[in-house]
Amino acid sequence: MDLPLLWAFILAFAVLAYVVLDGFDLGIGILFPFLRRHENRDTAMNTVAPFWDGNETWLILGGGGLFAVFPLAYAVLMPAIYAPIIAMLLALIFRGVAFEFRWRTVRWRGVWDLSFFAGSVVAAFAQGVALGTIVQGIEVSGRAYGGGWFDWATPFSMLTGAAVVVGYALLGATWIIMKTEGPLNRLAARYAGFLAIATIAAIAVVSAWMPFLQPTFYSRWFSFPQILVVAPIPLLVAFAAWSLFTALRDHVSNYRPFLASLAIFILSFIGIGISFYPNILPPEMTIWQAAAPDSSLIFLLVGASVLIPLILAYTTYSYWVFRGKVIEGEGYHTHDH
Repeated sequence: MDLPLLWAFILAFAVLAYVVLDGFDLGIGILFPFLRRHENRDTAMNTVAPFWDGNETWLILGGGGLFAVFPLAYAVLMPAIYAPIIAMLLALIFRGVAFEFRWRTVRWRGVWDLSFFAGSVVAAFAQGVALGTIVQGIEVSGRAYGGGWFDWATPFSMLTGAAVVVGYALLGATWIIMKTEGPLNRLAARYAGFLAIATIAAIAVVSAWMPFLQPTFYSRWFSFPQILVVAPIPLLVAFAAWSLFTALRDHVSNYRPFLASLAIFILSFIGIGISFYPNILPPEMTIWQAAAPDSSLIFLLVGASVLIPLILAYTTYSYWVFRGKVIEGEGYHTHDH
């Protein structure tokens, strides 16, 4: 069994699960100032109240897993992205405090609303910047990071940061469409239309820029016969975008916009994975070079084989229990007023 490759898939799944699950609740925070009435904000918050902190389990699993399974990659990567990672963690803490405190006060509600918005935007932007830094390539000197403190601050990483903010806002808007009804549902649908255009445009620009960052990316996407293998990804993204736009236009389903948005994110993530393979850190650190010894990987796999099904089970159960629409004036937190 190729243990490093198996673990690469497990960690990729954990990161994808985090992006998908925490993406929509960060998106609700990004949309917060645009929801107008505080009753709309209460309702939007109640749609994610049972899930938001559980969604961050996957972030811990991804970060902790990288440290344990690919220690060399962790040691090289973290100094390169300390600034955006610290900004993200502080923003997530700030946002979590705001989530709880805004229900306890009327006088300070506006301050906590702004805090929830700011924490969500900074966390999403920092995640995008970290992703952009990894994609553009990390300078390695021997077995350590060889770049400077501000190598993460490039036009490409700023673009990917903005793209993640817009994409998460789209997930948030389509989640609200799925979980609410009435005026808030219609408001979210209107925002989702603009955000869908912006998200697709951002994906197009990032995708056009990426092949010119690394020679391996270019050959992976534009040389024959590899192009035959990778061509379905952009075609499927186009189909998912079409499905999203038609669902928003025709109001045929409350579920389809959210599922189409998720499909766009998942396909984009797979596209990045195809660009990277077999590297864990572009341009030249492979999965096998960065991996811990097989004995460690087997030991960790035993733990993961218990832990990951448990996380999946309670996550699925919580989403099942709290399925259905959230009605204004009713919800998880209303008893706290």
